Amino acid sequence: MKIPSRYIEKAVEQLSSLPGIGKRTALRLVLQLLNRTDQEVKTFASAILEMKEHVKKCNSCGNISDQEICSVCSDPRRDQSIICVVEDIRDVLAIESTESYKGIYHVLGGIISPMDGVGPSDLNITSLIEKAETGTVMEIIFALSPTMEGDTTNFYLFKKLSDKGVLITSLSRGVAVGTELQYADEVTLSRSLLQRQPFKLN
Repeated sequence: MKIPSRYIEKAVEQLSSLPGIGKRTALRLVLQLLNRTDQEVKTFASAILEMKEHVKKCNSCGNISDQEICSVCSDPRRDQSIICVVEDIRDVLAIESTESYKGIYHVLGGIISPMDGVGPSDLNITSLIEKAETGTVMEIIFALSPTMEGDTTNFYLFKKLSDKGVLITSLSRGVAVGTELQYADEVTLSRSLLQRQPFKLN
């Protein structure tokens, strides 16, 4: 695709570096931005820069937040004794959309995947174990996607947590095996949370 402007070409290159956006889609977006007013483009760019500058990870659970502690962890109405372990922030959003979970979260920041070079030391696991050792946590829910990598991570976490005196549960298999948690519909995900069961090693 020959683009007659190096500025447009550079903008297309940057947008197409985002996942799921090819060169044609990137070009369409760039041309749309080109047709907007200077102020609209400045507002657009400013929103991206402000997001990058101000959004941080919660010091307690790893969720996204504008503050040091996220709105879930700081909410006095949430049950601090129940922790739902998820892979990433998209899973937090998916579970929150069900409006059926009242505990707090722990975001691992990924799952164990030797093929991708991701091991336990690359994930937010140590702080989860420390939370389990405080004596204030009554239940830890494994809410990882039911894939081979998700199950591998569940097994690893179970071995690390099984002697901490905490009830360990997992989502019921209303979520189909091999399905990414973030793509499950709200009804299925809500039912899987409510019908969670004790985690067992097969």
